[in-house]
Amino acid sequence: MQIGLVGLQFSGKTTLFNTLSKSEPSQAQKEETAIEVVKIPDERLDRCSAIFNPKKQVNATIEVFDIPGLRMSEDNKVKITSTFLNSVRNNDALFYIIRAFKDESVPHPMNTVNPFRDIEFLETEFLLSDLAFLESRLEKIKKDILKSKDDRLKREMPVIEKCFAHCEKELPIRTLELDEAEIKLLSGYQLLTLKPLAIAINFDEESIPTVEAEIKELSSKLSKLNAAVIPFFAKIELELSKLSDEDLAAFMQDYGIKESALSKILKTCYEILGLQSFFTVGEDECRAWTIKKKYSAQQAAGVIHTDFFNKFIRAEVVHYEDFIAHGSFNKCKEAGTWRLEGKEYIVKDGDILNIRHS
Repeated sequence: MQIGLVGLQFSGKTTLFNTLSKSEPSQAQKEETAIEVVKIPDERLDRCSAIFNPKKQVNATIEVFDIPGLRMSEDNKVKITSTFLNSVRNNDALFYIIRAFKDESVPHPMNTVNPFRDIEFLETEFLLSDLAFLESRLEKIKKDILKSKDDRLKREMPVIEKCFAHCEKELPIRTLELDEAEIKLLSGYQLLTLKPLAIAINFDEESIPTVEAEIKELSSKLSKLNAAVIPFFAKIELELSKLSDEDLAAFMQDYGIKESALSKILKTCYEILGLQSFFTVGEDECRAWTIKKKYSAQQAAGVIHTDFFNKFIRAEVVHYEDFIAHGSFNKCKEAGTWRLEGKEYIVKDGDILNIRHS
């Protein structure tokens, strides 16, 4: 799964990317999309590893793309290029990185700091791109239907018309109610406003006392976008990433930070993509596996290995919280929280599975 970081120049986007990926900034990042595979932090997996002391711990991962920031052009306007749009289209979900910090030494491309305006600018440009595509696609379908008896075109046309009418109301397609068949019809077109969206607002440390109120106000204004809004502090997070665990705990306590924004951002990536984790644990390895929500036990088994799907018999299941509460698999069995489930069982986030197969 791929998450694209999108924003204007000097928003803190690349600082966030480098902090997430624990990489050093490079000159090439200003001109080209940078890609890193990032571990998803999971305290549950850490706890399991502390219990089993495995030879290896494997966290779930996600690909993060740092798309070059939008700059001011020669005519003093920020312009969206086709190259930029293509880079954005290649991602499964988007994260807008929006500037809320003030720093005269770092000029804003639009001259003033205004998070709401910057978000509206990006959404409007993406909406216009989708409208142009949908209009063009409608014209093509109408012509092709006259020449062809393709049933797929007849099924597709009302879906495209539905999306076009929604975009004309200045609403993103992600807020339109679509069934699985309609989403499948649209999947190949990489519509920008159909992609799941989250918004990270980059504040400075002086804003910490007012952040909660500002995020609440912004979230209210942006309710029509159907997007999570998260605060973060790029400079602070960069410092946090360089600290030892002991110093990190003290630093976060001093600043009143309950959870690292990086952890929150990565978890939000999972949520907006409709993903969850299950675990396999033992002395050899403790691992988090990524699956879509509503996956069955047999589908989850297939993520581990194709043979596990084909030769699935049963899944031994206990939820992480039950395992921690009772302390061992044997005690979970005694308490009745360890059980055998068939292939139709819907896996829950945090389930610990052991697959029985032929």
